[in-house]
Amino acid sequence: QLLEMSVADDDRSLTRLICDETDRIVKLVDRMEAFSDERPVERERVNIHAVLDHVKRIAQAGFARHIRFIEVYDPSLPPVWANRDQLIQVFLNLVKNAAEAIQNNGEAGEILLTTAFRPGIRLTVPGTSERITLPLEVCVHDTGPGIPESKLDIIFQEFQRLQIDGDGTSGLGLGLSIVERMAKVLETPVHVDSTPGKGSVFAVDVPIAIEELRLAV
Repeated sequence: QLLEMSVADDDRSLTRLICDETDRIVKLVDRMEAFSDERPVERERVNIHAVLDHVKRIAQAGFARHIRFIEVYDPSLPPVWANRDQLIQVFLNLVKNAAEAIQNNGEAGEILLTTAFRPGIRLTVPGTSERITLPLEVCVHDTGPGIPESKLDIIFQEFQRLQIDGDGTSGLGLGLSIVERMAKVLETPVHVDSTPGKGSVFAVDVPIAIEELRLAV
């Protein structure tokens, strides 16, 4: 905040980003407490494209500064029903995973972010007979080396780190496990489709906001 008062206009957006991310991470840490927090998640109407734009700005300011981003969005999508902070963390971890895969492949590479309407997807809520509609699909595509088929079943487990050409020192392998845990809390399933040599796609199914869902029904 002190830095923001003295920097040039061109840099002020970066200092604002630092402040926003610090506030968001503090709230996440307060809630998560090493995954032990079982309180209901506070949800609200969230603009998914604003979330993805925030994630992209964080990535381009740091770990993905040399990676090209491509956005293919459906501008007509309604707000989603989710927790903004946790949704940002889910996609930030997926984008970071994509960036690391690209860098391990030894190429500049691209990350493609897409949003689309996928009608007909419904999920049973554990412990009840209720089924929620998940018609929005958000995908993170990368041009990395892909994931071996033998590893697809374990990539969301803690401390599983897929090193293609790396030295095994750049992380603890918690990024995707955090994605899975947060996705379960948010009731937003994550799917992965990967072909060795052709990159990977992580798709997240997200419910639309309650008001928009009622209007759609």
